[in-house]
Amino acid sequence: MKKLFLIPALSIVVCCCSQRKTEMDAFVSNLMSKMTLEEKIGQLNLLTVGFDVTGPKMSKDVEQKIKNGQAGGVFNIFTPNAVRKLQDMAVAQTRLHIPLLFGYDVIHGHRTIYPIPLGLAATWDTALIARIAAAVADEASADGIHWTFSPMVDIARDPRWGRVSEGAGEDPFLGSEIAKSMVHGYEQGNLSKPNTLMSCIKHFALYGAAEAGRDYNTTDMSRLRMYNEYLPPYKAAVEASASSVMTAFNEIDGVPATGNRWLLSDLLRREWGFNGVVVTDYTAILEMENHGMGSKAKVAELAVNAGVDMDMVSEYLLDELPALVKAGKVKEETVDNACRRILEAKYKLGLFADPYRGLSEARAKAQIMSAEKLALSKEAAVKSIVLLKNDRQTLPLDASKKIAFIGPLVQDQRNLIGSWSAAGNPQQAVSLRSALESKFKEHKFRYAKGCNLTDDAALRSKLNQHGGDIIPDSRTPQQLLTEALQIAQHADVIVAVLGEPFGMSGEAASRTSIDLPESQKILLKALKTAGKPIALALMNGRPLTLQWEHDNLDAIIETWYAGTQAGEAIADILFGDANPSGKITMTFPRSVGQIPIYYSHKNTGRPFSDREKYTSKYLDAGNEPLYPFGYGLSYTQFTYSGVQLSDSTLAEGGSITATVTLTNSGSRAGEEVAQLYIRDRVGSITRPVKELKGFRRVALQPGESRKISFVVTPELLKFYNADLRYTAEPGDFWLFIGGSSDTENKAAFSLLSL
Repeated sequence: MKKLFLIPALSIVVCCCSQRKTEMDAFVSNLMSKMTLEEKIGQLNLLTVGFDVTGPKMSKDVEQKIKNGQAGGVFNIFTPNAVRKLQDMAVAQTRLHIPLLFGYDVIHGHRTIYPIPLGLAATWDTALIARIAAAVADEASADGIHWTFSPMVDIARDPRWGRVSEGAGEDPFLGSEIAKSMVHGYEQGNLSKPNTLMSCIKHFALYGAAEAGRDYNTTDMSRLRMYNEYLPPYKAAVEASASSVMTAFNEIDGVPATGNRWLLSDLLRREWGFNGVVVTDYTAILEMENHGMGSKAKVAELAVNAGVDMDMVSEYLLDELPALVKAGKVKEETVDNACRRILEAKYKLGLFADPYRGLSEARAKAQIMSAEKLALSKEAAVKSIVLLKNDRQTLPLDASKKIAFIGPLVQDQRNLIGSWSAAGNPQQAVSLRSALESKFKEHKFRYAKGCNLTDDAALRSKLNQHGGDIIPDSRTPQQLLTEALQIAQHADVIVAVLGEPFGMSGEAASRTSIDLPESQKILLKALKTAGKPIALALMNGRPLTLQWEHDNLDAIIETWYAGTQAGEAIADILFGDANPSGKITMTFPRSVGQIPIYYSHKNTGRPFSDREKYTSKYLDAGNEPLYPFGYGLSYTQFTYSGVQLSDSTLAEGGSITATVTLTNSGSRAGEEVAQLYIRDRVGSITRPVKELKGFRRVALQPGESRKISFVVTPELLKFYNADLRYTAEPGDFWLFIGGSSDTENKAAFSLLSL
């Protein structure tokens, strides 16, 4: 009976999908048969309206271009009234009444802001991340947005690069899982639902490997490294049915990504089967001139022939394609294919049926910053916070003690929501001080600013030119420091709340030093002289170099930029109402000289050893990271048993199960992220010392034990070999299960010949 039920049901689903595609094809073909070449080219043009500026150029005469049919979409505009006004122009004042796409950089929230993506990744909770993406889509779509330029899935192993804040970190396996969760959350498998957003995979490809961590810089790597380490998250997002892809600013094999036919056509479309929209990043076609790829006409030709469908802001396709088609340098079929994909996206979104899809003031009022979304923001913030150090049980704090909260971020709101905070209003963010005063109404803590975020006037000026909002205190640095020291002397415990101004991370925010700003280091060193326990609460968008802080302070928590409810989440963690459970997804170096540093490195022929001179190491500093990938402490303790395998050999079509007993051996309830790593001990090409292959978030009460199992199949052992063939090679493996990438809790097994 079961089979008889399933087969007809499946055929109905296939039939319905096929019917919808047939209907879409017929509709789009009919519409395109009425379009002139110029109208088709107009659909390839994406304009910016001006609520936000993220590039060197602004669109001009936007309204007239919309009326002329010279815009397929606009971005950086929202609210029901503003969107309705422009959509009215498109559907009422153009010849064919084609609706506009409305896009926006909704990266970690629209109005309700969640932790930055690097913080969300630290939750290792893909179900939570999918829920957040769905909530973001619900809120942003209520404000008139159809398309988010997210997720950013670039693998990043250089924390000098500011945009590490926008991604999931250094690991392709975790990055792939998070990419899939975000696409599913945004799109819900059905873009016609009015509470969904069209997702956009970015930046395709390899953008996170920019040389020297300098934004927009050259990227160069072998195909083996691309396929095994950097491409997997993009591919996972494509397989999750992401609707669009954004090109990267960097070059690949000497050709900018935006004009790279191998990347956009051979790999993305032919090898991976992607059939959605390819949009450039902001003015990326224009910028190919700076790369030295030729004239305006030449770079437009390169981009569209490579596989670009939509030109963000530069308008080079709008200006140059008519002549290029006439000259035979671009086939009209190429323009048709690009136009078709854009029209299909609009059809899938339901815009031809209802150009004002889900747009109403009532819906916006109900969905924007609703109680459920604020609660989700706090939940995410709590789970994203990582306990990096906790000597002598400095944390959690005892509210009956005299506690001094010192630092320029204690009552700050702007920096809590970080960069790429979309339409988020900093004034609606809950500062740590306001959260404390609300949480402990009868208790009086002492507060002091202690220092400015930075006393570097040149840096402050540079950041403020782009909305940094850094206002130095009217008091001198010495006066601020003196006040802080006076308060510290009368405290039992000091909590220093420090970090990067939000403008020091994100796009165009690369740093050669990733220390805390000097003004803050001076404050910390002065507070150390008070002889009191010090807990450091960090707010930042990247791993920092914290060697002095680690050696001299008693406790450190990493809160990232935790979003609208940051203050409440941080207060709950500091006082033990929530137990920290985050785990870092980028390695924290001891010094900037170790960069790039990541856990899944390969051994040299002379692997690191302190006992022998001629091995791969530094002379002037420790060689291990300060905090390894996957690391994070708790207010309780978790104990892992040895790894037990169901079999010592794995055959084709088979599987083995790896099991540990995880015990909460402490006195508090907590959550642990158990992590599975595998090492391929012998390969036809050199293999990493460890690779993440699974993880599980587990909640345990004090004294509770639970068996945690991972199933290992040959598929999990595959990699791209020297011929770029995806295969698993017979041989010996080590399997590790523990609380971070530095675990040595392992067992051995062998993969038999396939």
